[in-house]
Amino acid sequence: KAGFHRIGVAFLATSDLHIKYNLQTTREDVKGQVKAPVAHAKSYPDDVEYSPEDGSRSDIDFMAEVIQIAIDEGATTINVPDTTGYAIPEEYAAMFAALYERVPDLRKVTVSVHCHDDLGLAVANSFAGVQAGARQVEGAINGIGERAGNTSLEEFIMLLRTRNEAIGGLWTGANTKEIARTSRLVSRMTGYAVQPNKAIVGRNAFAHEAGIHQDGVLK
Repeated sequence: KAGFHRIGVAFLATSDLHIKYNLQTTREDVKGQVKAPVAHAKSYPDDVEYSPEDGSRSDIDFMAEVIQIAIDEGATTINVPDTTGYAIPEEYAAMFAALYERVPDLRKVTVSVHCHDDLGLAVANSFAGVQAGARQVEGAINGIGERAGNTSLEEFIMLLRTRNEAIGGLWTGANTKEIARTSRLVSRMTGYAVQPNKAIVGRNAFAHEAGIHQDGVLK
């Protein structure tokens, strides 16, 4: 973002599916390929992010080993993505719990979530990751992104804002009064219309069609 200096080292897959069919390489090669780009990026800004692509489908022990290598080389943000939108919240939270157990140094860096919405669970999975200890959420206004999109930032922000007490006081510094205008700006600049029933920013999000609901609001 503007005024913030970070290098996000390109995703390097840790799942056997990606290693075999996408990268066409081996686990040992992956471990070696993590070191150089992280170390090189560290010579620029102090904040360097590494992401084990397809983390949610990776062998947890191997991914933990690769993450430790990245931290040893200087990574200060570790982002573990659900690249294909395959995870469910319980799995995603358990993955982070297992990583914290296997990589104690994760508590010394920023841990991030990056979820896709292929099964409609991007916000739920991101929230599960935050409850498990992550403190950075990667997403997009209006939930835009490849395939079915990424975590909808406005939905996640308003989840924390609306249910703050129930979720232990987690919060962001986002100015919620700017959400609607930002949504319209993103829609206009990208050419992607916001569906009327889209949560938070859809034009029908706060409209009521059912008579019993209208009656309640009027009263």
